[in-house]
Amino acid sequence: MRICFLGDSFINGTGDPHCLGWVGRVSAQARASGCDVTCYNLGIRRNTSQDIAARWQAEAALRLPPEIAGMLVFSFGVNDCCDEDGCRRVAPEASVATTRSILSEAVRHRPTLMVGPPPIAAPDINHRIAALSQALSNVCRDMGVPFLDAFTPLSANPVWMHETDTGDGAHPGAGGYDALTALVSAWPDWRRAVSA
Repeated sequence: MRICFLGDSFINGTGDPHCLGWVGRVSAQARASGCDVTCYNLGIRRNTSQDIAARWQAEAALRLPPEIAGMLVFSFGVNDCCDEDGCRRVAPEASVATTRSILSEAVRHRPTLMVGPPPIAAPDINHRIAALSQALSNVCRDMGVPFLDAFTPLSANPVWMHETDTGDGAHPGAGGYDALTALVSAWPDWRRAVSA
């Protein structure tokens, strides 16, 4: 199975000294369990939902020819919530509309999953991320796309929060990505998707 992981720096694994992030870790676990996974990490730092909307179809099409079993996994939202030049980068209603547009097209072509945005070391931004995570969860529910809430458990995870705080303020190190990996690998929808 070929899996395209599409999103931002948290897909990319920024901050992980092992350069694996959660994507590399869950893909390695899937292979170890007998699923012949080819992992395409298509995370780009600072990408918003709108950036991903502009690129994901072309990037996925190159890697998922019609005759090959494949899946799409999206994760984004933190950059939408951050400020740039004194303004929020993407308004909440635009984030929701863009996500709905991405997913409506994605589900027409491939099985699709979504991992919600995680917390960072900025309480004011985290209020926005929490609200957006809930909104994205609602979109996914309405569209029948499995959604994993990463924000709530990671907000209560001391390793994730400590590493984001002592790192660059947003990204964890290996321990934080281990924590997110544990969430994804225990997620029933992910487990079903990669069951050999």
